[in-house]
Amino acid sequence: MEGNDRGASCLGPHSGLKMQEQLFKQALAALNNSALTTVVLVTRPDKGALDEAAHSSDELRELGLVNQRLVVNAVFKRSDLNDPIAAAIEAIGQRALDQMPASLRQLSADYISLKAVDSVGLPALRGLLAPEPARPTSTATQAPSRLEHHTLSELIAELANDERGLIMVMGKGGVGKTTIAAAVALGLVQHGKSVHLSTTDPAAHLAVTLNADVKGLSVGRIDPKVETQKYVDKIVASRAPTLTEAEIALLIEDLRSPCTEEVAVFHAFSRVVSQARTSFVVLDTAPTGHSLLLMDATGAYHRQMLREFKGRASDHIVTPLMRLQDANYTKILLVTLPEATPVSQATALQDDLRRANIEPYAWVVNKSLLATATTDPLLRARLDSEQKQMTRVADQTSHAVIVVPWTAEPPVGVAALKHLLD
Repeated sequence: MEGNDRGASCLGPHSGLKMQEQLFKQALAALNNSALTTVVLVTRPDKGALDEAAHSSDELRELGLVNQRLVVNAVFKRSDLNDPIAAAIEAIGQRALDQMPASLRQLSADYISLKAVDSVGLPALRGLLAPEPARPTSTATQAPSRLEHHTLSELIAELANDERGLIMVMGKGGVGKTTIAAAVALGLVQHGKSVHLSTTDPAAHLAVTLNADVKGLSVGRIDPKVETQKYVDKIVASRAPTLTEAEIALLIEDLRSPCTEEVAVFHAFSRVVSQARTSFVVLDTAPTGHSLLLMDATGAYHRQMLREFKGRASDHIVTPLMRLQDANYTKILLVTLPEATPVSQATALQDDLRRANIEPYAWVVNKSLLATATTDPLLRARLDSEQKQMTRVADQTSHAVIVVPWTAEPPVGVAALKHLLD
């Protein structure tokens, strides 16, 4: 995040355009050749994940990449017929597979069963290729006693001690950021706070997750296309009086650049950050990669302002980055799943934030089986792995780990979100 200014790396729309088009055509020809390329779409038996895979499949098909194969990972089959948790997990997965989008149904598919351990390391990866082993047994039922776990309600009560502030919910895609952001916003409203809930995620599932209007809660979205058009219209309107029609057309053409969208989204993000001066703002961020690009732009703007005001009253400058670095103004919640890869990715994100002098406030471990009373042998065997990840998370933060239990029904709608808080 401390690299060169983003603007310095943005090329004009005409730079090397013909060469780029030629290289793209060559690459696309190789990708479209089924003898050379197979696109493997990996998903889980989860409705949201399958819908995302179907969306990717359709987009690839539009580009001519039709040689696709589907891999559904972590398919669970219960062995304890009396365990309601196991029954619910199996039913949810089967229902998602039964309702698989049509674009995925036509693909050749492979199904990989849920394993007792995370598929990390050579032994575990080799295990994916081996015949199915006998069902594991485990006596793991408790998290390590040294770990201090807090609930989401306890976290919200802490946050509600302030009168205002920015709460950013960050993490990789698929860990439940939108659910956690909506629950936090709803919890703050229950504490009598005025809250604005927004998202930078292109998927924009906030409205679906809430599925209702809530008094004291406003919901918005930073839509890149909308913000870009607003920004272009503003630039054109300010310069049009001094330009000819041909010059205006050239200006509009020049503004058709990825850099324009980046600047427009940054300005929208800055406005949302500023709203937290007078009320609570809960921001559901895009998956990690998109968020880091936004943070990179925030850092570039900060450095530009310091250069421009060097030697003048720079001590009066307050940039968005300064607000993010201010622990009294911004509290960042890192959301993860109790699995090796999501925890590793959240750790890398925390390292990136710390390099920008931004310290996350707390970690939220979502969909924890440790908080349930499952008796299924496979699920209980996975608790051993989950305990290790809880220990890893606890070692990353000075705040008590926030644990959100796995629920049989997706927490969609105000009633379900309130139940998650209860």
